[in-house]
Amino acid sequence: MNDVAIIGAGLHPFGRFGAKSAFAMGAEAIDLALADAGVGWQDVQFACGGSWEVAQTDPLTGLLGLTGIPFINVFNACATAASAIQQAASAIRTGQCEIAVAVGLDKHPRGAFVEDPMLVNMPSWYAENGQYVTTKFFGMKINRYMHDHGITSRTLARVAAKNFRNGVLNPNAFRRKPISEDEILASPVLNYPLTQFMFCAPDEGAAAVVLCRADIAHRYTDAPVFVRASVIRTRRYGAYEVNTTWAAVEEDAAPTVYASRAAYEAAGIGPEDVDVVQLQDTDAGAEVIHLAENGFCADGEQEKLLAEGATEIGGRLPVNTDGGLIANGEPIGASGLRQVHELVRQLRGQAGERQVPGSPRVGYAQVYGAPGTAAVTILSL
Repeated sequence: MNDVAIIGAGLHPFGRFGAKSAFAMGAEAIDLALADAGVGWQDVQFACGGSWEVAQTDPLTGLLGLTGIPFINVFNACATAASAIQQAASAIRTGQCEIAVAVGLDKHPRGAFVEDPMLVNMPSWYAENGQYVTTKFFGMKINRYMHDHGITSRTLARVAAKNFRNGVLNPNAFRRKPISEDEILASPVLNYPLTQFMFCAPDEGAAAVVLCRADIAHRYTDAPVFVRASVIRTRRYGAYEVNTTWAAVEEDAAPTVYASRAAYEAAGIGPEDVDVVQLQDTDAGAEVIHLAENGFCADGEQEKLLAEGATEIGGRLPVNTDGGLIANGEPIGASGLRQVHELVRQLRGQAGERQVPGSPRVGYAQVYGAPGTAAVTILSL
């Protein structure tokens, strides 16, 4: 089995871009990743891409060049981009290719993913009467968790305020304005206990990475970033589903726990070895829960961690240094690759004003895709 390295990363900004198509954004992200790697599209031997709004991403080859390469389309909800990385890395590990590209792209309309329930085989009335609203699930989940573990609404506000502050430092972020904890708490309650500014927003964007066989990475870059683990796991029981009326919230049912454990084992490290973290923060409560599910603290310890500033850029466990989903928004297909782009920049020392001090060497990214798919990617120098 071959080891795998990332030699290039590219990101189309996240936000709203008028008539610009998702394909145009995806092609731009790939071009940026190729330029970063110092290779051309003609050198790529395998590609994998994913999106929510775009049924197939392989038409990108029409913009980049019809070279006849294998191109695999994937969809795993919010874990789509991480799945693209896993497929591209697997192709290299198993000897199918030496250089591969993973790409994610999306162009969502405004709203709470209610505009097209037919994408998941639901009639239009299901959205129109409010049942296809992901926010209700997130509210129920964090409400139960807060009750069980003594987490306060102030801690949720601290998560969101931190991510908004980090977004100010990220020129590619959608929301680049700081919002105070008090403003966040005072904003309209959407799904108790979550307020308006505790949620991310659907938007547009794309991200891509170029991967290659680790033993030849030195041909292209002096700063390869190695993929130590790329793991996907699903739930073991229950209906961990955001689009239906019942949802299990037992913590040991969470697929993130299984993905995290498997990734640590594959990488040969533990949470204490991680220097910079990217966690799924579809809402502020998700970041709180995922801190524990990924082994960075025990349930209930988040209250103290956030109060101490441990997850700030200059803290001992920097989380979502680019602003996460709360500042960047979530074009679903691109989200996990945005995380990896940020980790590559951090490990290379190229993150500018949001650079984590002390030369981080290990990065960790986690995404959760409903109805119960979690992915973890671990990178290192």
